[in-house]
Amino acid sequence: MFKTILSMACGRPAAGRLLLAALGIALAACGTTAQAGDWPSQPLRIIVPYTAGGAVDALARLTGQQLAARLGQPVLVENKPGAGSNIGMEAAAHAAADGYTLLMAANSLATNNSLYPDLRFNGLRDFAAVAQVGYAPLMIVVPADSPLRTLQELLDTARKSPGTLSYASSGNGSSSHLAGESLKIAARIDVLHVPYRGAAPAMTDLLGGRISYMPVNPAEAMQHIRAGRLRALAVAAKERLAILPDVPTAAEAGLPGYEEAVWWGLVAPAGTPPAIVARLNQAVRAALDDPAMKERLHALGVITRPGSSEQFADFIQDETARARQVIELAHIQPN
Repeated sequence: MFKTILSMACGRPAAGRLLLAALGIALAACGTTAQAGDWPSQPLRIIVPYTAGGAVDALARLTGQQLAARLGQPVLVENKPGAGSNIGMEAAAHAAADGYTLLMAANSLATNNSLYPDLRFNGLRDFAAVAQVGYAPLMIVVPADSPLRTLQELLDTARKSPGTLSYASSGNGSSSHLAGESLKIAARIDVLHVPYRGAAPAMTDLLGGRISYMPVNPAEAMQHIRAGRLRALAVAAKERLAILPDVPTAAEAGLPGYEEAVWWGLVAPAGTPPAIVARLNQAVRAALDDPAMKERLHALGVITRPGSSEQFADFIQDETARARQVIELAHIQPN
């Protein structure tokens, strides 16, 4: 048939051009279908734009194990930290859009284009949303021996003595930084921000009493809370955490409307075939229904959020707009 079309094209130039164009479209469609149909035929990799051992890394490895069992191929986790997570995100954005490279995205996907104007990728344009894995409301925590027993006491102290309290973050532009600035805006308080190079050194100084408080996600604080080294004053969410039922929400503690969370989900390079994105989404949702996976995530304080890729794309867009507003209001700079 291909010879017949070529013959027609040579004999009738105008009609031939149309036939060849149609043939090209058909072949491209067949190629895409075949690619999606054969996928996956080799190992996948999940790029984590943070160091090994953190919350994002742990979630990527848990998710990767579940995907491997459902897709029949190994799923490798590759840590590419640095530059506020931009190194790993850029590598994922520029990877082949064939479904074999994924990014375990977090809040920085929504914040960094507002923080770094010269990035060589765009968090909205250069990625295809696959599936959200979950989120964790942030908590306001203080050292166990802190005189501040409630969120209201913290706010009252900050208002009576401006500039005397300090809060730690895992770095400029991090989720803990934005949460800290959101608290300052919502409560109209003046406190000192102390940025660190990651959550671990920030937690060390908080535990040592050199910092007054810190907005932190449960995955980073639960072991210290259980051990009696930290005390949680409030959860920045509409509902209390199941793993900390005695800790009030921010609204219950006197600051209605204050809600902050860290979130995680898989994205792929833009242009990844929709059929592959759909299959990945299905695999992630099945993983989140697995009882063992649920138990592991619950222990980390992660609330799962299974949904469609379209829902995750809308979520990322909303988070990007919200982060931009906080960054502009608080005049946050990356350095």
